[in-house]
Amino acid sequence: MTKPRKPRLSRGGLPKAPTRRSPTPGRVPEGGRARAGSPRGKVAAGAGRPTPGGSKRRSGVGGDQVEGRQAVRELLLVGRRKVRELWVLSDAEPSPVLEDILELAGSQRVPVREVGRGRFFGEARCEAPQGVLAKAEPLAEVLLEDLAQAKGSTPPFLLAVDGVTDPGNLGALLRSAECAGVTGVVLPRHRAVHVTPTVTKAAAGAVEHLRFAVAGGLPTALADLRKAGVWVVGLDADGLTSLWDLPAADGPICLVLGAEGAGLSRLARQRCDEVVAIPLQGSLPSLNVSVAGALACFEVARARRPAAGPRSD
Repeated sequence: MTKPRKPRLSRGGLPKAPTRRSPTPGRVPEGGRARAGSPRGKVAAGAGRPTPGGSKRRSGVGGDQVEGRQAVRELLLVGRRKVRELWVLSDAEPSPVLEDILELAGSQRVPVREVGRGRFFGEARCEAPQGVLAKAEPLAEVLLEDLAQAKGSTPPFLLAVDGVTDPGNLGALLRSAECAGVTGVVLPRHRAVHVTPTVTKAAAGAVEHLRFAVAGGLPTALADLRKAGVWVVGLDADGLTSLWDLPAADGPICLVLGAEGAGLSRLARQRCDEVVAIPLQGSLPSLNVSVAGALACFEVARARRPAAGPRSD
């Protein structure tokens, strides 16, 4: 009887990645046949919802690959979804955050692979992954009507994004939104970026604390929110009301942000109860959408402060 081979270890003591990449799960070579039990077409538990006919569709939110040290650390700390494996660059710069990540991964029995630069950057999708990435279950897709419900004693504070396609902008916007107390985000299913690795990096862990709904048509979703008693406020450069003059926003509210340059689409604008603008004092005609969104989110947070109060941590 032969003894089992011991795994090869790198100088850092972590298991080395295999020299050959295993086939993509469920992928069938040209001219080949799928083997029995192949996961092709299956969806991870919790990643989709039943559709007519009994089949499942994959969650449209994304987030199954998380890059950047703060984002990966928050993913492990929050523990809202399963982490399948962690990749660490073999010559990654040491830091307290990286030590925290490895300690958390060890305590949660998450497999850790130390890989070379070629393999690592071939897998990474953002420009600066900071030597670490995690593969996890996708973010769960929440029903719109669930987002419209109060979270405990806190009325819903939602953010709807209309046609934002830049992942860096969306990530920065989500980070500001979470810090301002946003309780849920509505993303259009089409013609908009979802939670990509670049978004997770820019959001620095905010996606682990936010709930997401994906709407087939944003104007219809806004109309549904209004029927549910949510006050829908659009942010647009052509708004007739100043953001600083926004009436008390301590009840259910949804801020709607349009794409940079194009602003709100015509139909989304028509579904808003109010359209407000940020008063600009300089020569430029507009702000970056993530900056404009941060201002609007914190203006709403300021109005809600007597009821919610500042965060204790």
